[in-house]
Amino acid sequence: MSNDRLETILTAAYACFTRHGMRRTTMDDIAAAAGMSRPAVYQYVRNKNDAYRRLAERLFADTLDQARRAAATGGGELADRLHDVLAAKLELTLTLHRDSPHATELLDASGKLTGDLVEAYTAEMTDLVAGTLADAAGPRARAVADVLVALTRGLEADLTDPDLPRQRLRDGVALLVAGLTSPGDHA
Repeated sequence: MSNDRLETILTAAYACFTRHGMRRTTMDDIAAAAGMSRPAVYQYVRNKNDAYRRLAERLFADTLDQARRAAATGGGELADRLHDVLAAKLELTLTLHRDSPHATELLDASGKLTGDLVEAYTAEMTDLVAGTLADAAGPRARAVADVLVALTRGLEADLTDPDLPRQRLRDGVALLVAGLTSPGDHA
């Protein structure tokens, strides 16, 4: 089986899910958008839910790759690296909201269809943030990472103005990093 064909199907599935929502998208829609027959699409995905799950896997993997690259920029300031790692997560949600009037439905579906993927993605993102914080936060790195990931999740709750959560993320990371480096704060 061709990875290129699977990518074509997942790109078509994204277009269909964002255009029609999860409930109204059909396998015929996905096949038409992919420029393939329905039987050909079934060679790569079992059904609409499988297409959704594979799409989520791809989106999470791409976001984690972007976050890893941001964390690896060794020469940058800690606040900038942390912001860029967490911005990758925030931008995934902002993109979905920008691309679809059905974003809420799609995110609800993700809880049902991809809850385990979301959990693994969140854990890996938290590990990445903790690793980025390791030198500055020492043994508190995991706890601080939990707070930063929770902050990002909270910012994803209100996306009426997409610039506001971006600015709040930058401000929140700056405040937290300043607190890590403040004199006498080694408890």
